[in-house]
Amino acid sequence: MQPDQIKHILESSLNTQYVAVESDGSHVSVVVVSEQFDGISPVKKQQLVYAVLQDSIASGAIHAVHMKTLTPAQWASQNS
Repeated sequence: MQPDQIKHILESSLNTQYVAVESDGSHVSVVVVSEQFDGISPVKKQQLVYAVLQDSIASGAIHAVHMKTLTPAQWASQNS
């Protein structure tokens, strides 16, 4: 699965402010910044992203996902 396809899935399914995707075959790394993550645990953030990618994971198009999930405030503090 191409990185731009994964990015489109994430952007169309989550209220994102920023999405970056890198792919090495079926191994994917994503950075997702969303207000939806505000006030929820890191595990819940990951569960939201996994839920969006579930069909691609189940089909084998994506085998492994490494993710960084941040709120806009967390993103701003890391990139200032």
